[in-house]
Amino acid sequence: MANSYLPETLRRTAATSKLQIATLVGDLCRSVEVLTADIEHEEMRSGARNVADPNYPVLARSLRARRENIGATIATLEALTRSAPKAA
Repeated sequence: MANSYLPETLRRTAATSKLQIATLVGDLCRSVEVLTADIEHEEMRSGARNVADPNYPVLARSLRARRENIGATIATLEALTRSAPKAA
């Protein structure tokens, strides 16, 4: 039986995966920009910019946590694409 995983197929699959990851990273970066704008808007609305301030909005806290989590995801995906073998 012939090997169905030819090197060309594996290279094509790796290139497609890298493209999908790059697209995902771009989408996540745009999400971070939107979250940053939302955080700034909420801080301006409430008048509290210091996270330690008791009057700091709960929405802004949760948006900050989400932004940090997305940032960690972006860093992981970028590390994954750097460590992946190069597609020829």
